[in-house]
Amino acid sequence: MIASNIFRWIGSLFTDFLFIPFDMLRKGDFNWWSSNIINWLFLVVLLVLFAYWMKESRKFLKEGTEDRA
Repeated sequence: MIASNIFRWIGSLFTDFLFIPFDMLRKGDFNWWSSNIINWLFLVVLLVLFAYWMKESRKFLKEGTEDRA
């Protein structure tokens, strides 16, 4: 019974709260830039994380601690 309630709470969290911006975009009359702002934010976050990953990879490669199995 507890696991069922946890999954119901997670479903309610997504459908009732986290998807509100997407519902507003779907129902509203917005231009292309405002409709895709969430996609641009995801892209920026991914590019920052990729740059960090490449920087750390270069650091380990210079130190010689990279696993070369």
